[in-house]
Amino acid sequence: MQFYLNGYKTGDPFIEDPHPSVAERPGGFPEDADVLIIGCGPAGLVLAAQMANFPDIRTVVIDRKDGPLEVGQADGVACRTVELFEAFGLADRLVNEGYWVNEVCFWRPDPDDQTRIERTGRIQDVEEGLSEMPHVIVNQARMLAYLLDHMQRSASRLAPFYGLHASDIQIDTSGSSEYPVTVTLQHMKGLEETGETSTIRAKYVVGCDGSRSITRTSIGRELVGDPMNVSWGVLDALAVTDFPDVRLKCAIHSASQGSILIIPREGGYLVRFYIELDQIRDKEMLENRSVTPEKLATVANLILHPYTLEVKDVGWWAVYEIGQRLCDKFDDVPAAEMATRLPRVFIAGDACHTHSAKAGQGMNVSMNDTWNLGWKLGAVLRGMAKPELLHTYSEERQKIAKQLIDFDHEFAKMFSAHPKESGDAGIDGIDPEEFQQYFITQGRFTAGVATTYAPSMITAEAMFQHLGEGFPVGMRFHSAPVVRLADGKPDHLGHVARADGAWRLYIFADRDDPTAGDSHFRQLCEFLESDASPITRFTPAGADPDSVIDVRAIFQQGHRDLAVAKMPSVLLPKKGKFGLIDYEKMFCPDPKRGDIFELRGVNRETGCMVVVRPDQYVSHLLPLHGHEALADFFTGFLIDAT
Repeated sequence: MQFYLNGYKTGDPFIEDPHPSVAERPGGFPEDADVLIIGCGPAGLVLAAQMANFPDIRTVVIDRKDGPLEVGQADGVACRTVELFEAFGLADRLVNEGYWVNEVCFWRPDPDDQTRIERTGRIQDVEEGLSEMPHVIVNQARMLAYLLDHMQRSASRLAPFYGLHASDIQIDTSGSSEYPVTVTLQHMKGLEETGETSTIRAKYVVGCDGSRSITRTSIGRELVGDPMNVSWGVLDALAVTDFPDVRLKCAIHSASQGSILIIPREGGYLVRFYIELDQIRDKEMLENRSVTPEKLATVANLILHPYTLEVKDVGWWAVYEIGQRLCDKFDDVPAAEMATRLPRVFIAGDACHTHSAKAGQGMNVSMNDTWNLGWKLGAVLRGMAKPELLHTYSEERQKIAKQLIDFDHEFAKMFSAHPKESGDAGIDGIDPEEFQQYFITQGRFTAGVATTYAPSMITAEAMFQHLGEGFPVGMRFHSAPVVRLADGKPDHLGHVARADGAWRLYIFADRDDPTAGDSHFRQLCEFLESDASPITRFTPAGADPDSVIDVRAIFQQGHRDLAVAKMPSVLLPKKGKFGLIDYEKMFCPDPKRGDIFELRGVNRETGCMVVVRPDQYVSHLLPLHGHEALADFFTGFLIDAT
C-alpha cells in the first residue's frame, strides 16, 4: 500500500483526504446522482466500495432497512472473492477473522447398519495452487462492515441513506435527458412505509434489491425457473456434540432421514447446519410454518445418528426452499435494440439469479457481478471509455449466472438424493463416491476461478496463448510470488492491483539484458513512452501516468542483478504534485517461493505482454513486439484524452 504521495501527514495513512466534492455536497438527500445503488447487500456494497474509489463521480446508495445488516445469511467466501477483497485492501481482515475451510469430510450410511452414518472420505477443500487465498467462512454482516468502513475511509466519504425503498423507476429513452432515470422513494421506518416520499434522478441505476426486486420489475425482466420442492433449515448454533468432524466442513447423507451440510463458523465454536427437511415427515411444520430451532435440532439428531447434538444457543436460523431462477438479461435494453440504445438501469445479485446455498455461490457471484460493472460505470462516467462498454456487463455476467444455475441444479439434486451403494445399477439415488468426485471436479467453479469471458470489445482472441499458458485470456489473472526490484520485498504480483479502475499491462521480459537497447523489452518500453503509445493517447492531461494504464515489469534476473537506475522511465513514473518517483513497478522471480515464469508457463525466450482489466481478468496476451496490436486493442473501447 502506497501513501504520502502528496505530502506527509500524521494519523492513519489509510484514511484518504476528502475529495473537494465532499465539502460541496448539499445537506440532506440529493436530488440527482451519477449512479444510484439500490440495496446494501453484498452486491450493492461491493459496487459502492468501487464507486467510492471514484470520488469525482456522485454516487448515492440507499437501503430500505433502518441501518446496516447485523446478522448475515451468507457466510462462505470463495478464494476468488478473497482476491477481490485484496484489491480493496481488505483481504487481511477476512483471512484473519474467518474460519479457513481446509478439508471436507463425506459421510454416508454404514453398510452394516443403515441407521448409523460413517465417514467415507476426507479431501482437501481447494486444489493445490489454485489461489494464494484460502476459502474462508465469515458472517456476511462482517464483510459488509468491512466494505462500509472502506467507503468511509475513501476520498468520497461515501455512506448509505437508510430507510428508503425504491417503489417506482421510470426511464427516459429519448436520449435528451442528462438524468434519464427517475426513481420514486418511499421513506421507511422498521420496514414500514411512513407515507413520506422523495424523488431522485440519476444517470445510471443499479438494482441490488434482492429476489423481489422492484428494479427488475421496472425494466420488464423476470426470474424464470422451477422450484425443486425441497426445503432446508439453516441453524447457526453453539452446540455440544460427540460428532467427531464438527470442526470440518462435512457433507452427510443418511439412509432415510435426509442430509446435512456442516459448515464450521469463525471464532472456534459456532457451527452452521444446513438440515434437509422431509416433505412427508416434516410436512405439518412446513405447511403450518411452525419450524423452530428446536425442531431443526431434532431433525439434525435423526440424521447424525449414532452421534448426538445438543444446541446451547442459536445465533441465526431460517427455512428456505431450493429453486433456481434466472433473468435472460441484466439491463434495461431489449436485445433487439442493443445497436441503437445504451443501458441505463442494471440488476445484480439475487435480483437476477437465485439458487440454493449448498455450494456457497450466491454471495460470491453477486459480488463479482458488481465488481464487473463498477469499473465500467466509472470509465464511462469519467469520459475515458465508450458507453458501449456497458453492454458487456449483461453479456458477460448473464452467461456466468447461467453456468451457476446449471451447476447448482445438479449439485442440489445430488445432495438431496437418496444414497446408494456403489455399483447398484438401476436404483435411484446417488453413489456417495460419485458425489465426492463431483465435488472435486467442480472445485475450480466453487472456488470462483473457473469464470471465462468470451471474446468481446474488451477480451481479445487468444492468438498468442502459448507465450503465457498460465494466464488464459478471458480468465482471472492468476497471481504468483515475486520479489520487488527496488527494495527486495517479497510480494504477490496480483496484489499490486488496487480497485482503482486502471488497466494493468504486465510486461514479462525476454531472456536478454533488460537494460540493453536492442532487447524486445526495451523497445516495448520506448514505444510506451512515445507519442504513439496508448498511455500517451488515453491518459488525461494532469493525471498520473499510471491512472489509465498501469505498466509493471517482471524480469528473469534476480533482484540483486539489475540496477533500478538503468530502467526505462515508463517503469519509474513521476506522480503527484511533487513529481515523486514510483519505484514499485518492477519485479523479479522469488527463488524461495517459486519462479513466476515457471509457475505460469511464460516463454523465457520471447517473454510476453499480459493486458489485465480493472477487475483482474486477462483481456489480451501479446508478444513484446506487438506494439501496434496493443494500441489497436485499447483504441477499441477507450476515448482519446483531452
